[in-house]
Amino acid sequence: MDCVMLGAWLTGGVPRAGLPSRKECCACGRCVSACYLARGDGRGTASIAAAFAGAPGGEAAGGAFVGPAGAPRNLHPGYDRGDTGPVEKRTSRNDDMVYVLNSDPCGYCLIINNVTFSKESGLSTRTGSDVDCKRLEERFGSLHFQVLTRRNLTRQEIIRELQQLAGQDHRSLDCCLVVILSHGCQTRHNQFPGGILGTDGKPIAVEKIVSCFDGSHCPPLRGKPKLFFIQACGGEQKDRGFEVEVDPSVNQQHGSTLDSDATPFQIAAGDSDQPDAIAILPTPSDILVSYSTFPGFVSWRDKSSGSWYVETLDDILGKFARSEDLLVMLTRVQNSISAKDKYKQMPGNFNFLRKKFFFKAR
Repeated sequence: MDCVMLGAWLTGGVPRAGLPSRKECCACGRCVSACYLARGDGRGTASIAAAFAGAPGGEAAGGAFVGPAGAPRNLHPGYDRGDTGPVEKRTSRNDDMVYVLNSDPCGYCLIINNVTFSKESGLSTRTGSDVDCKRLEERFGSLHFQVLTRRNLTRQEIIRELQQLAGQDHRSLDCCLVVILSHGCQTRHNQFPGGILGTDGKPIAVEKIVSCFDGSHCPPLRGKPKLFFIQACGGEQKDRGFEVEVDPSVNQQHGSTLDSDATPFQIAAGDSDQPDAIAILPTPSDILVSYSTFPGFVSWRDKSSGSWYVETLDDILGKFARSEDLLVMLTRVQNSISAKDKYKQMPGNFNFLRKKFFFKAR
């Protein structure tokens, strides 16, 4: 690399071939390092940082590079930290604070899709859930997961599938993902609220699902992100939201096709939720549970187009998985769903991740 070319770039000159524009600068310092090495100068990071500090608008703090004024701190094209396919600009990353996804596939994705329920359960058919399932199969497959789909499982069959997945060899994989599409209910809990129902109408607490993959029950996944997406009702309350002016056509667009995944919950005497302070399960780490709705409220599903939650999640992942971390995208999901229809729905999550999670997007 020609030091004259580099100097012209640092001082705002016209970019030369092979150099990124100042707007594309990632402040990685590799170009400056290469310049010093080409001159046989082995000066360290602090000296190189000083070169940046001398550029108009540039500054250095603690020996770390800070690019010229206006230069974003994300990646410029061609600066690839291991992602497959073309690299797009991403939000700021610190390698120590981002989960590493090097394996391909990066992990298993188990989707449990309960559509039809036993007559004895008294539960309705979840029309539209197959649309959700197909969307997520394609989406997580494109995000480098090995997708496993199971349909219409009883409580015991769900537990068996979860245990079998936890018993797989995850040592060469970097994460694990579980999706549950079913009717839901409220349950006693210590850590994670809510439960899902098998096709026999019997409940499984979300925290039991999560505990199958914690450090005690699945050692190969210790320190690796474990993600859970729950499309099920958290209760029976219907949220009408605040009074705002809306387009009448928006409220009527779903007509009578809306359904919910709510089931009644009877609290027996003395059977109340326990405070987290006396939780007996191992403290969760590297776990995120995303709920389609706030605990206690219904989760809406359109019989023809699927659930609001899955439809919106799929759309957001398709648009932003290449550039944003998971929590930012889930906030987008919340914002989008909160603006829908006559009744309201607010997704949420319990986050125990220690780092940022970026999907391995193609």
